[in-house]
Parts: sequence; C-alpha cells; structure tokens
Amino acid sequence: MTDQERPDHGLSARDRAVLALERRDWPGPGAKERAVREELGMVPVRYYQLLNALLDDPRALAHDPITVNRLRRVRESRREER
Repeated sequence: MTDQERPDHGLSARDRAVLALERRDWPGPGAKERAVREELGMVPVRYYQLLNALLDDPRALAHDPITVNRLRRVRESRREER
C-alpha cells in the first residue's frame, strides 16, 4: 500500500511525513538528520520531540501500526536500559 492509498486517520501532513521518514532505511550516520532538515525543514531535536509524541497518539498507531509499534518497542527497551 502506498502513502497515497493509506488513510490519514486525522494526522497532519507533517505527522504523516515524520512517520514516512521513520519507515525508511538509512545508509549511514547523519543521513536521517540531513533528510529531516532538507525534507521536513526542521531541526532533529524538534523532529524527535514530534516523533515521541506521535508514538503515544492513537491516530498514528491506526495510520502506521508496524512503524509505531516497532518504535514503541525501541523506546521501551531504551527506558529499561537506564
């Protein structure tokens, strides 16, 4: 299913773009942060703040459950390491 075919579940275009960026594979260090700046026009710190909020948003889960659940597991494992 392409991004155009997915229902937006009430998410903003920016929120959908953040989730789409998280679905991609990154070739090396810095590539993702560069894409955040160039494609979304925001600094990485703001991007990660938005992403973290999206992980708790049921609309994001409905829109992209695979990505959101994967990122929730990563977030939880990092919390347990602290």
